[in-house]
Amino acid sequence: MTIDIFVVLAYFCFLIAIGWMFRKFTTSTSDYFRGGGKMLWWMVGATAFMTQFSAWTFTGAAGRAFSDGFTIVILFLANAFGYFLNYLYFAPKFRQLRVVTAIEAIRMRFGKTTEQFFTWGGMPDSLISAGVWLNGLAIFVAAVFNIPMETTIIFTGAALTLMAVTGGSWAVIASDFMQMLVIMAVTITCAIAAYFHGGGLGNIVANFQGDFMVGNNLNYISIFVLWVVFIFVKQFGVMNNSINAYRYLAAKDSENARKAAGLACILMVIGPLIWFLPPWYVNAFMPEFATEYAAMGGDAAYLAFVQNVMPAGMVGLLMSAMFAATMSSMDSGLNRNAGIFIVNFYQPILRKNASQNELVLVSKITSVFMGLIIISIGLFINSLRHLSLFDIVLNIGSLIGFPMLIPVLLGMWIRKTPDWSGWSTLVVGGFVSYIFGIALAPHHVEGLLGLSQELTSREWSDLVVGLSLAAHVIFTGGWFVMTRLFYKPLPAEREAEVEQLFTNWNTPLIAEGEDQDNLDTAQRSMLGNLISVAGFGIIAMALIPNDPSGRGLFVLCGTIVLCVGIMLVQAARKPVAKKVKVSA
Repeated sequence: MTIDIFVVLAYFCFLIAIGWMFRKFTTSTSDYFRGGGKMLWWMVGATAFMTQFSAWTFTGAAGRAFSDGFTIVILFLANAFGYFLNYLYFAPKFRQLRVVTAIEAIRMRFGKTTEQFFTWGGMPDSLISAGVWLNGLAIFVAAVFNIPMETTIIFTGAALTLMAVTGGSWAVIASDFMQMLVIMAVTITCAIAAYFHGGGLGNIVANFQGDFMVGNNLNYISIFVLWVVFIFVKQFGVMNNSINAYRYLAAKDSENARKAAGLACILMVIGPLIWFLPPWYVNAFMPEFATEYAAMGGDAAYLAFVQNVMPAGMVGLLMSAMFAATMSSMDSGLNRNAGIFIVNFYQPILRKNASQNELVLVSKITSVFMGLIIISIGLFINSLRHLSLFDIVLNIGSLIGFPMLIPVLLGMWIRKTPDWSGWSTLVVGGFVSYIFGIALAPHHVEGLLGLSQELTSREWSDLVVGLSLAAHVIFTGGWFVMTRLFYKPLPAEREAEVEQLFTNWNTPLIAEGEDQDNLDTAQRSMLGNLISVAGFGIIAMALIPNDPSGRGLFVLCGTIVLCVGIMLVQAARKPVAKKVKVSA
């Protein structure tokens, strides 16, 4: 067994142990799907950050960084922009919805019919995305350990499902925080190595093959500008709607939700410059890269750097970080979807009088079923090897995910619309996605705009994303606004439900008291001890035979993790002043 395989297996055992340790925190569906709404801001902020981070970052996104330089950073800065608006306004509002799943808020706003549309309409987006992320991870695993892609997808998906099922959202979110630390520590270490091996950022940029700022394969700069504008529009919608509010439903109160968004924003600003320095280095100083990793193409840029520049054992640590990232992202396809199915379909329609024990059991069974679906999707995507992982992710978001965000975003600002405005907007969005994302061909646009040169593959891919998003803003959003013309006063029961939703939205939530303080201390203590163990484990990797600089990188990486663990342990030992509970 190589040292890299040993490191990955040890990390897997560690993650499964987290699921087992946090199982006692789960006694109800609220605990299982959102941690009972009792989590501290740094845990929630970590999971908010990690849901936008997966193995795709090291494969598809790293491949785009390798080929087109700085352009990939724009996508992540758009994420940071969305989190910043979360911090300024939306995050505390989302927590104040006081629901277990985001679809409950949609039922309160648009009624039961729209609830079912969103229950079943939203699952394909998150399940397909999780399958893409699982496939991205399998690309790395198969290349490193020489294991068939299909085998990798099946066993990796099964292991990730096991951890999510064992401990529910407590295990997932707790592991998210530890995984965030490991990922940041590993990538910071890799970035430092790339910086010094490359003679500084300026020297790497100077030797970059191609246009570092806007990338290659581009004839029309206007298309690139359009792509940038609508990527920011898309990520604003993705981050600031009640469907994706599930990130903040786990926070213990409004202020903790706000701080969580601030943490995610800061991490998303500094992260890209750290993550993509190694692929930029590969482009500049490893011209033989393409022939050595022909099967993976540019998606192997990060792997090439770690295997050729970093010390022995670092590949295993990077693989562990990638497993962690993918597990966090797959949560949206497992725990979140299972929660929506149970709370918004199984309980209200199939089993209205089901006990909490029954609901938790069925939740775990549903999570396993969702895991099998994700594995199947990963296997299918693997059969489409000619497609770009980068393009797949963006197209899923713009063609499937974005139409669902419009009614739930506008619905919190435009109150007087009929209940059918929610589900009908989804139908209109489906037609818009088909016309602009599938039926539209390059020659249609070239003839319409009178372009003198044919669109390159990159330009067409960027243009499809931009045009699809623009069409949804104009047509799908326009349809929702137009439904105001058909508004009539709702029945008394529905009006009371809508009124309660907006009352919750505008009423701050403050959760304090001795029970919450004890739970806060337990969170800090348990995670602090686990993270400290992980830090010592990484430092111990300095014993692997390497040159002094290689050993030093492991010490640096482990120290970053260990320091955070020690700070949490110390925080757990401090006496907490007793406070009176103001609101539940």
